Amino acid sequence: MTFAVDAVSNRGATRFSDIIYEKIVGMIADGNFPVNERLPSETKLAADFGASRPVVREALERLRADGLVVSRKGSGSYVRQRPDSSMLKMVPVGSLADVQRFFEFRAGLEAEAAELAARNWQPADKERITEALLAIEQCLRNGELGADEDQALHDAIAMATGNQFHITVREWFKPHFAIGHSVTRSLSLKRTPEQIRSVQDEHAVIVEAIFARREAEAHDAMKKHILNARARMFQGV
Repeated sequence: MTFAVDAVSNRGATRFSDIIYEKIVGMIADGNFPVNERLPSETKLAADFGASRPVVREALERLRADGLVVSRKGSGSYVRQRPDSSMLKMVPVGSLADVQRFFEFRAGLEAEAAELAARNWQPADKERITEALLAIEQCLRNGELGADEDQALHDAIAMATGNQFHITVREWFKPHFAIGHSVTRSLSLKRTPEQIRSVQDEHAVIVEAIFARREAEAHDAMKKHILNARARMFQGV
């Protein structure tokens, strides 16, 4: 079987690997590559996708980093979990790898923001953060998406840093932040009440650490939250 991969000539190897990565994610989500089954070899995938082995290898490395596949020494790569196929419909075609990279970027950026917020927040910041947290809580009670409310909480934390560059970065990359919040919130609505509650509990831990001015704890709690959000994109529902 050969899989068609559209790639214009000016796309580099990294971009081509992103396309292959997304194709394989889609095939796992659709059940074409079942959970616990071995993926075709690098050589076979390279032939099927019309790519070089290094390009395929790069795609497989990202799949492993995302927890979708696992390598077994001397045996190859096996599918570890099957994501919800609707996830692929929530991101622009060809951009899934960049969405995941943006989560990686956010993990460092927002962890530092939470640490600074714990150090520098003022009464007005506390009020904004509290209102945003309560707004998400209300969305949970109403069974609403809450993506905008979620983003508002993270915006409020950035404002509490007292550093205009944290605020500016969020404005520059607002569409990127919006995609991440929208996808993770949409998928969360399909999960159990306990799983949905766990996300809000993560928010509460971050906010509590910020208000208590426990800088290191706020940093670590935010980093954990963002990396958990990244992982939740690929969890089955």
